[in-house]
Amino acid sequence: MFVKLHRKSLAGCLALLFAGAGGGTALAANVRPSIDMGMAASSQPVHVTLMLKLRNEAALQDYIRQTITPGSAHYRQFLGTAEFASRYGASDADVARVQAFLRQHGLDSQVLPSHLAIETSGTLAQFGAIFQAPIHSYVSASSGRHFHRPSSAPQMPAVLADSVVSVSGLSNERQFLSHRIRSPQLSATPQQALTLKTLATASSGNPTATGQPGNYTVGDVADLYNINPLYKRGITGKGSTLAIVTLSNFYPADAQTYWDAIGLATKPNRITQVHVDGGGVIDSGSGETALDVEQSGGIAPNADIVVYDAPNAGNGFIDAFAQAVSDNKADSISTSWGSPEIYNFAALNTPGASIKDTSDVGDLRAFHQILLEAAVQGQSVFAAAGDSGAYDTVRGLGTGTGPGQFNAPLTVDSPASDPYITAAGGTTVPVKFTNSAGKVVLSIDQESVWGWDYLLPFVSSRSVVFSTGGGGGVSVYWKQPFYQAFTDGMRRSEKKQALVYNDPSAGPTALVDLPGNFRGRNVPDVSLNADPETGYIVVSSSDGGVISEGGTSFVAPQLNGISALLAQSTGHRVGFWNPQVYLLQDIFGYGPWSAFNSVNAGDNWFYHGAPNYTPGAGIGTLNVANFNLFLGGR
Repeated sequence: MFVKLHRKSLAGCLALLFAGAGGGTALAANVRPSIDMGMAASSQPVHVTLMLKLRNEAALQDYIRQTITPGSAHYRQFLGTAEFASRYGASDADVARVQAFLRQHGLDSQVLPSHLAIETSGTLAQFGAIFQAPIHSYVSASSGRHFHRPSSAPQMPAVLADSVVSVSGLSNERQFLSHRIRSPQLSATPQQALTLKTLATASSGNPTATGQPGNYTVGDVADLYNINPLYKRGITGKGSTLAIVTLSNFYPADAQTYWDAIGLATKPNRITQVHVDGGGVIDSGSGETALDVEQSGGIAPNADIVVYDAPNAGNGFIDAFAQAVSDNKADSISTSWGSPEIYNFAALNTPGASIKDTSDVGDLRAFHQILLEAAVQGQSVFAAAGDSGAYDTVRGLGTGTGPGQFNAPLTVDSPASDPYITAAGGTTVPVKFTNSAGKVVLSIDQESVWGWDYLLPFVSSRSVVFSTGGGGGVSVYWKQPFYQAFTDGMRRSEKKQALVYNDPSAGPTALVDLPGNFRGRNVPDVSLNADPETGYIVVSSSDGGVISEGGTSFVAPQLNGISALLAQSTGHRVGFWNPQVYLLQDIFGYGPWSAFNSVNAGDNWFYHGAPNYTPGAGIGTLNVANFNLFLGGR
């Protein structure tokens, strides 16, 4: 007897477009058209992860709230991995039942110390038989890349249905994007030829800062967000450990080259690499890993750094995150990879059907359970909110009106949309644009929500800049969390939103209607400068050396480094940020002594700056020194 992993499958040719990756998961790559090449090699080895169901989840969430609520019985009493496993992980009986089932099918397995996941390896034929889903080879119609995935919706064996919430690894299709981006080529016009940028406000004199937008360093971050008072008191992240979860390997020497080049004294031999599932490779994503390490480790120059890298395919991302949390070595963790939230459950619905039952959503549930463990262990976790403004599918799919194109519904990025992670949004800091004659033709005079619509007069086509900007909006899966309940500026999902594919033969087809007026989790939570026009220097050998980039990819590791500073200053882990920062903003608002600066200008192509919370920039940017005082730091 089997239980379907997908509630519904799509009809006709659309079934192939949305064939699941396992565990009810329909990811970005699965939505793109691909060519079915028939059965994959039956003897091909594959690594699969079964995410186990938590016990006592309501009690776990209550305990997490207590760990960050002063006066509560368990305030700052974070759990260790073994304690988490005994209280909230899968029971010994459930673990034994799943492992016995795998042994019956000739598969060895191992369980994470957290009792959250079981990892196993076998052949495509074995897993295709277990989950009643033949695994085929495919060729991407856009990239030409070969991969495998189930040709029909996998079905969960009934013996596992009560113990396993998702299965990942049945597909090795690339799934996630890094959230870094470079400045566009601006077209020259007789009146407005942009050739130079100058900062409206000078650097404070920090020797590691440049004061030059597009060439900023971690020293400039310290100037912009009032970190320097901590440095002056000797707060450098000493004794803290931060982790990076990434999907590409990198050259660790790049990070040291960056720190040395800007004159930053750092702890020697501080980087440890953990290659999960064989590790990532040196590829186009390696610059992402380099910048993550450079930014987080530059903000906290004496913190230790553990880099968990995994392949960008199958279960790599989940496995890397699960290990970083289960190891429980890091006080804070960040990732700058993600995919649109709706890719995780679009395959659950027939074309045009509204989302009614999204309880089986594969990766969303898997990440959620991992993040719950991190929160109760006191690990602060950050994720980039994306670089496609309010329309997160744009970078993943491309958009247009012609055949073979997708539309651009309002969407948010995952895992940033999970209520137990801190979503890192993006701003543009003050900058002036001058033409070749030295005349100022554009001036941004206050920190603004990042959205490149301000560049429309200087580009040849709207498509060059749409919809690049800080990711933000409203989740259509996760309900509004408790910590956002009393925050001014919360939004509900917009009505009449759908993911539509313009099939070359059948015409426009609504693949999934998104729920309107849904009181969902609002994203992001906090923001920092992310616009490539006011972006940062990166040292990346895989990209040719020294480059200039931006994106919310920078904000997540910067918050990671800031959290490491706060851990040293307070003498303990900060824990789950979100309830703490929203409470501070709700009570104290904005002003010279606030921990936050409101972002009142700009937009991310839909959501505008405001003197309160906005899905363009969250509750605003940080005043780190003030935040430290509110947390009781020295």
